[in-house]
Amino acid sequence: MSKKPRLSFWQIWNMSFGFLGIQFGFALQNANVSRIFETLGANVEDIPILWIAAPVTGLIIQPIIGHMSDKTWNRLGRRRPYFLFGAIFASLALLLMPNSPALWVAAGTLWIMDASINISMEPFRAFVGDMLPSDQRTQGFAMQSFFIGTGAVVGSLLPYVMTNWLNIPNTAPEGIIPPSVRWSFYMGGIVFFSAILWTIFSTKEYSPEKLKEYEEAEKKSGEQQNAIDEAPLKSKNFVKAGSFFGLVGLVIVVVTQLMNLEKELYILGGILLLFFVLMLLAAAFKSKQAEDNALVEIFSDMMRMPLTMKQLAIVQFFTWIGLFSMWIYTTSAVTSHIYGATDPTSQLYNDGADWVNVLFAVYNGVAALVAFALPVLAKYTSRKTTHFISLVIGGAGLASIYLIKDPHLLIVPMIGVGIAWASILSMPYAILTGSLPAKKMGIYMGIFNFFIVIPQILAATILGFMVKDLFGGESVLALVFGGVSMIIAAVLILFVEDVSAQN
Repeated sequence: MSKKPRLSFWQIWNMSFGFLGIQFGFALQNANVSRIFETLGANVEDIPILWIAAPVTGLIIQPIIGHMSDKTWNRLGRRRPYFLFGAIFASLALLLMPNSPALWVAAGTLWIMDASINISMEPFRAFVGDMLPSDQRTQGFAMQSFFIGTGAVVGSLLPYVMTNWLNIPNTAPEGIIPPSVRWSFYMGGIVFFSAILWTIFSTKEYSPEKLKEYEEAEKKSGEQQNAIDEAPLKSKNFVKAGSFFGLVGLVIVVVTQLMNLEKELYILGGILLLFFVLMLLAAAFKSKQAEDNALVEIFSDMMRMPLTMKQLAIVQFFTWIGLFSMWIYTTSAVTSHIYGATDPTSQLYNDGADWVNVLFAVYNGVAALVAFALPVLAKYTSRKTTHFISLVIGGAGLASIYLIKDPHLLIVPMIGVGIAWASILSMPYAILTGSLPAKKMGIYMGIFNFFIVIPQILAATILGFMVKDLFGGESVLALVFGGVSMIIAAVLILFVEDVSAQN
């Protein structure tokens, strides 16, 4: 029984190249959507609720796509059909977004864009587990980090380049997206689609039979240490777990109503109540012995998460609260706290917004450069220590923005954020894959996304309230909050069990 073959540097390069396009799209979205929303008339405290499209879409899409891709095999392969389908619609959304005539159109296009990007992105994480032996997975995720950083650098810089190198205006009449932003999104759509096609045509997937053979070989050699509880679940298990979600959701809705809190909190409560309903449906299917029902399988796998995944879930929760705070408030914080501008039509505001694009390019560029250094550090220390150091540096950098008045000095904290970003994109996934069986790689990567998405939903529902009522409208304090959250995540990673640390 043969083991999974090691791949060459260029084979890993080709299989990861699609992430260049995916992150190109994400970079344009992260750096410019708040700007688009403000241009179309959104108030700064309303931005988080408009951004909620992204995490809600990921919460729904990723486990479904993960489950489906685990069970797919056709002429294109197992994961590649989803790469292609997502790329087509994401590219179209990138072309449409900067032409939105109204705020509600832009918000709706963000839903479509994020759903499509998630369809392409989710199987890429499982792709590393499918294609690489355990001792190359850290390198595989590092390669993805490199392309994510590279794509994000170019994507984030595009509006700045359009204005300062190509003399394309970065201002426009009230309610109109500046031409520099529009042309950046057009280029983003082309790059997204082209990069995905590169991976589709350059990488051949292993057949289901081969993957099963390789998994058995890894188990026999001790390279794969799964901690999946295979004991059958009963319908009451679904009811019990669902009741917890339902109770928490109900409490959030009632407290929000009684205390007249921000209405965005209803969304969080509603999502938890939706989980309650879906788990009751899963219990009903389970009681009828409908074991192959997708709902039953997804929630069964969720309740059987290995210990390592549960521990990483808490780390991810605090990590992504910090990141989401940065993504939605950096433009507002920099333009108001450092440039002293709040009018989206003013030259000063748009200069500040362009500089944010540069700053995002800096942290992504650092991530691309650091990506291949982190596996070396992990080899001589550990993946947990590497992630701890990276998150502390990133969290401290993000919080320090409050102390800075010179825009050019913002490059320093962004270097720290870039180090953290490189680790966030690789180390948790490298730790996680050692505890997952090959046949469940897609669904568990989708479920793992819950712990990226849920904190984003929480941030989107409470940050507007915090900035308005607790921070006195000072959005820069949201960045301090995010930095502290990232440092908490750094401490928590030290308690995670890395079952394949020897790899």
